[in-house]
Amino acid sequence: MATKRDYYDILGISKTSSQAEIKSAYRKMALKFHPDKNKEKDAEAKFKEINEAYQVLSDDQKRQTYDQFGHAAFDPSRGGFGGGAGGGNPFAGAQGGPFTWSYQTSGGQGGPDIDFNDPFEIFESFFGGGFSRAARRQRYGLTIEFMEAVHGVTKEVEIQGQKQKVKIPAGANDGTRIRFEDFDITIEVKPHDRFQRDGYDVFITEKISITTAALGGTIEIPTLKEDKLKMKIRPGTQSHSLIRLRGEGVSHLKSRGNGDLYVRIVVDVPEKLSREQKNLLKELQEAGL
Repeated sequence: MATKRDYYDILGISKTSSQAEIKSAYRKMALKFHPDKNKEKDAEAKFKEINEAYQVLSDDQKRQTYDQFGHAAFDPSRGGFGGGAGGGNPFAGAQGGPFTWSYQTSGGQGGPDIDFNDPFEIFESFFGGGFSRAARRQRYGLTIEFMEAVHGVTKEVEIQGQKQKVKIPAGANDGTRIRFEDFDITIEVKPHDRFQRDGYDVFITEKISITTAALGGTIEIPTLKEDKLKMKIRPGTQSHSLIRLRGEGVSHLKSRGNGDLYVRIVVDVPEKLSREQKNLLKELQEAGL
């Protein structure tokens, strides 16, 4: 595998360059190597390289991470620092057949948020359009169910009168972008009535009785696998405690492993009590509980 060039060398700047100098260098290099203007064989590869360098160096947090760790910060084979839980290369799009997709990950332990966008879109937003390749790309939206995003699904969509099958990878989320030929399809995920998602982690609220909270016990909770999981409640569990179940969350797009499932315990205080229940609670109250 070829060694990646230094981002500063790509833009022809020094490590002490200001943001204004970085933007100026990007403007010059991007215009020079845009494939619509430059017909050299390697122009598009250089254009993408320039945009990758600009996206890192134009962001102070990403630049600081790069200065400290170099390209290893974004290399999944070295446990890249830029990805979310479980690592993963935030710059690389997963690929299957003619489809590619890109996604945004939240920063991990002190890592920055990375959103590696299409180089032609960056160029278009920087210069305001006017180049045919950026202008040709059309965007479509596709709404899918929560569990379809979790487990992956293949959808048939119609684009300009032609039916196309679009493979949604397991672990997709709001904003996941699938590239098919000259089209971009952005995924929107419907909310779930029980599960709430944060990146690859999932949260669910489960009510328990006062006696279960005080004495402990076992409850059953739903999972993303659409089955029930038995979970122990420790004696003395407080309301709104958060219990973490490792590996029961959403599968990672670009690396092995899953996020976690967090169960938020809420003690359910009954609104109405029988006379016997009231008497028992009074006895507990008198006993100092």
